[in-house]
This record gives sequence, C-alpha cells and structure tokens, in this order.
Amino acid sequence: MTELTPQKNKQIRLLLVDDSPVALLLLRRAFTQDPQILVVGTARDGAEALRMVHELKPDVVSTDLHMPVMNGLELTRRIMAECPCPVLVCSTAVQSENATTVFDLLQAGALDVFPKPRTGLEDSNLSELIRKVKILSGVKVFRTRGVVPSDPAAGAGGESKTRTPQAVVIGASTGGPGALQTLFQALPASFPLPILCVQHIAGEFAKGLVSWLAEQSNLPIHFARAGEPFHRGTITFPAPGCNLSVGSSGLSIMTPLDADSLGASVDTTMISAAKYWGAGTVGVLLTGMGSDGAKGMLAISQARGITIAQNAETSVIFGMPERAIALGAVQSVLPLKEIAPALIRLAAVSYG
Repeated sequence: MTELTPQKNKQIRLLLVDDSPVALLLLRRAFTQDPQILVVGTARDGAEALRMVHELKPDVVSTDLHMPVMNGLELTRRIMAECPCPVLVCSTAVQSENATTVFDLLQAGALDVFPKPRTGLEDSNLSELIRKVKILSGVKVFRTRGVVPSDPAAGAGGESKTRTPQAVVIGASTGGPGALQTLFQALPASFPLPILCVQHIAGEFAKGLVSWLAEQSNLPIHFARAGEPFHRGTITFPAPGCNLSVGSSGLSIMTPLDADSLGASVDTTMISAAKYWGAGTVGVLLTGMGSDGAKGMLAISQARGITIAQNAETSVIFGMPERAIALGAVQSVLPLKEIAPALIRLAAVSYG
C-alpha cells in the first residue's frame, strides 16, 4: 500500500477544480463542514488551477475531467511534471464503464478517481469523497528527474547465470497502468514464467484494468482465486479488495485489505514469493508513489533472487523504485522498454 503520513495536527489544504459553479459551491460547502479540511481555492478550468497549484501549494487537488481551456487529464500531467501533489479526479466521466478514461488519468499521475453520480452528490457520496481526500492528503508525492546509476549486468545479466528464475512479481502504483501495458505488450505468448502483478487501484476499477490490459497482452491475464496454483505464461492479479500471497505449497492465498488501504500490498506478494521461490524469484518495481515494494524487493534480494526497478526518466513517479534503491534492494535500474527484454533473457535461463 502507498505510504501515508498522518495529518491529525494539520489542516488539509484542498484546491477544488470544476467548471460548474453549482458543483463548486456544493463541494466547498461540504468540505468546509469538516474542520480537518481547508479549501484554499477554487478554479473553473485547468489553466487557472495550475497557476493556483504553484501559488497555494495545496495538499490535495480535486478536479473535474471535462473543462474548458485545459481539461483534467492535461492538468494532472502538468501538476505531476511541475508541482507534484496528490490529484483526485472527481467526475461523472470516470464511472466503472469508462475504463480507457480512468486508466489514462491514472497513467498521467492521478492518485485516485471518484465516480461522481450523474444525478448529483448525495450525503453518502460526499462522505466518501471527504474520506478519499483525507487518505490522499497523507501521500508523499515527489518526482525525481536525476539519473540513477544502473548496472543491468549485476542483476538481469551476469548473476542470472547462477540462478534459475521460476516466477516474476511486478509491483506498480501511480503511472502503473501505462507501464504495465507497455511491458505486457512486449512479452511474447511463449513467455514461460508465471507473473504475479500488483497495481494500486480502487477496487471498483480493478476489473476494468484487467480487461483493458488483457486486450493488449499476448499472455492471458486473470484474477487470483484462493487455493489455485500460479500457471506458467499467465499474469495473475489479486482479486479486487484482496492482498495476494504465495502459500507454503505454492498456491494462492487471498486476504482482505485494510479499510484505509489504497490497494493491494506489493510487499505482501513479493515477500511471500521470496519465501516460496527463493533465488528463483524475479522482482520488478515500476513507477509509483510511496515505499510499497521496497521491503518486498529487499526480501527477494536477500533470498538471492533478481531485482529490477524502472528508472527515473521513464517513471511517472519515481517514489517506489527510489525507496527500493535506497534500501540496497535493487540490482538493475532499467528504462521501461528494456525491462521486458531483460525478463525474456531471464526466462531463457530456465527454459531456453
């Protein structure tokens, strides 16, 4: 799960962006009733909002999608590039059936989406929206533009000759849908290793994510079922609302998420995989906020497995890979497009 920082003694600075004056009025009234939230400004389009983000430094931006001048998608991209902070997209255009729109937003860097009911916001919807803002206010967002040294031969190259890869575990968060799309499209249908994949995403959009990726992948993709084995050449995601672990017999174990969790835990899956497959585990940590996956990559490395992190230049957010690198858990730092070829070479060690 994404790292959260408690905000108990601090008001959450919130910027509201919506082209509807009625929606802005309703949202402002709702949020100002909560003493923990301070609405620092409102904007009617993305361009105005971007200027206010630079000036006001909000803890969270809640934005509509369809707006004049600059829409919510472009606003999200600009915020993440210029002045990173948690972005929540609140719109009628991010319903569960709008999979492409949702994943474009998540790829751009939005931390979460809130499917605003087409009939308007009821009290229960407002309560859920306030809860999301409070959770997102504790996410540390940062983007690193510097070059991180990489030595592919240390992990995916040279040392792999002494190991026999048996499974791949992938973790991702912000920007992950697009990164996973690129990675899965580059893996051939003959890829022989089982792949376990954890992507931070709201439960109601998990099915859409899997369906969207399955349409573009050469490998079958499905949700895990408790007690089932992990099959070669198959990509397995945690079932919605669950963490995924590898049991002592190699079968999948599903456990419910915590109430405040932003998604399934990458650490949980990676640590359990390292216990079962040991040196045969290949860990891949992609773009994302926070520190989830860092301990998991360390567990894989300590088990003499192979660890690969996406580099800063190709990450939407370099948080998760950077934390794993700081722990000394990463053996190779690669651009996104070089990760699939590295995995293919590793698979050839086992089945070539």
